[in-house]
Amino acid sequence: MAAESTPEPVITEPGTTGPRRRSKGRRRKAPSTGRKALRATAWTAAGVVVLGGAGAGFVYFKLNGNIHSVDINQALGADRPTKVDNGSENILVLGSDTRSGKNKKLGGGTDDGSARSDTAMIVHVYEGHKKASVVSIPRDTLVDRPQCTDTQGTEHPAASGVMFNESYSTGGAACAVKTVESISGIRMDHYLEVDFEGFQKLIDDLGGVDVTTTKSIRDPQSHLDLKAGKHNLDGEQALGLVRTRHGVGDGSDLGRIQLQQAFIKALIDQVKHVGVFTNPKKLYDLADTATKAVTTDSDLGSVNSLMDFAGGLKGISSSHMKMVTMPVAYDPANPNRVLLEKAKAQLVWDALKADRPIPRSATEGTATGEAKGVVS
Repeated sequence: MAAESTPEPVITEPGTTGPRRRSKGRRRKAPSTGRKALRATAWTAAGVVVLGGAGAGFVYFKLNGNIHSVDINQALGADRPTKVDNGSENILVLGSDTRSGKNKKLGGGTDDGSARSDTAMIVHVYEGHKKASVVSIPRDTLVDRPQCTDTQGTEHPAASGVMFNESYSTGGAACAVKTVESISGIRMDHYLEVDFEGFQKLIDDLGGVDVTTTKSIRDPQSHLDLKAGKHNLDGEQALGLVRTRHGVGDGSDLGRIQLQQAFIKALIDQVKHVGVFTNPKKLYDLADTATKAVTTDSDLGSVNSLMDFAGGLKGISSSHMKMVTMPVAYDPANPNRVLLEKAKAQLVWDALKADRPIPRSATEGTATGEAKGVVS
């Protein structure tokens, strides 16, 4: 956003306003509904200006300095699926289970210097950015990981029959993206990653997320104890919910995915109701947390790029977001692992490449968890 295209607001610091000045002359009429709407729009623009740096350079550089990005394009090179130029976008979203720093307290376990992709989702945004499909990839899927090069330039040999989340622990973001592109044949336009601490703080800054549980969920391993009923989940509870696999259902990763998908829909609805875009102070606080919480590909590695990206997604409501799990079957040799249903998965990949809805037949008869409907 260019500074000359937007009237520069008077900003002291986020959340404060300067003294009002009463103009001399005749009294103005009470603002009409239309002018109230314009005023709200002006304050929204002011919040965006705070983030975009037009007249608030310190804030811009502070937020810009928060962002950590990785150049996966350079690491992956030219041997990638061709980008489909139909107006759609594909984003790989990963939840990292690193135990470094404060994540050790939140996630439990030991800090062995490694991390895995605890959650993995392909988000396909359709042309026009009014709807999306989300394909969750079970972390326990046995895959053939291709040879890959991490962002430090280290090459990692291919491996057969390894768990999907092992690709991230082997070569980080670049190898995770390489594996997803190898499985799907779809080029990932962007990459986003969030860890335990960042996720928890984002939920707390939002004021929690409202959900209803139809069953009690208790899992000491993820620090979660919820009775059946309505809840406003704080960050720690929300983290426990999206991580639990033993507190409800069959204890599988597929059941955990069902809980994650339900929570994400509730989160989207919550963001639309908290008035973020009409409250400059809240917008700033969330932006400060969000830019610290995420790791992105280098194309999204600036405040302006993230703003443009997020702006293109804000028109998508939960009712226009279809969420499925990548078609899999339980491994006969090990019930704790799943195998890709290649023929059905191909229906998913073909639909996304053509920017079409995922057909129901793609997921009929595939393995599912037993947690559907537990969270709404």
